[in-house]
Amino acid sequence: MLEIIVKTFSELSTQELYDLLQLRSEVFVVEQDCVYQDLDGKDEKALHVLGFKNNKIVAYTRIFKAGDYFELPSIGRVVVAKNERAYKYGIDIMNASAEAIKKYFNETSIKISAQVYLKKFYNSLGFKKVGEEYLEDDIPHIAMIKK
Repeated sequence: MLEIIVKTFSELSTQELYDLLQLRSEVFVVEQDCVYQDLDGKDEKALHVLGFKNNKIVAYTRIFKAGDYFELPSIGRVVVAKNERAYKYGIDIMNASAEAIKKYFNETSIKISAQVYLKKFYNSLGFKKVGEEYLEDDIPHIAMIKK
């Protein structure tokens, strides 16, 4: 069972910040073999949705209110530790992120920039493709919106 906690940047403990950055780096830089600048200056604006299992962060997203990243509220940096993916924590962390957008921003429409290979996953959560594919850090992405 995933324990989910939402925190602002300033509420994160040093250990939580280290652990979430380590998880993001493990997946987005090492596993996906993509050299990119993860520390993009946007973490301070985001709300951080942390998924804990046995007191360890195994799933994570960051969410933004409308205008901070896209014109709609958004969910980004969606990540689940490789050895925890069989438990469907991606669904749990995305649903918790959508709930947090509703709770903290009083919004239900959400925009994401999704890696193309995850299109079916996001479709299953109610997101629909908008526009054409584009490259982001040399990885094919699509914009998707959930109304």
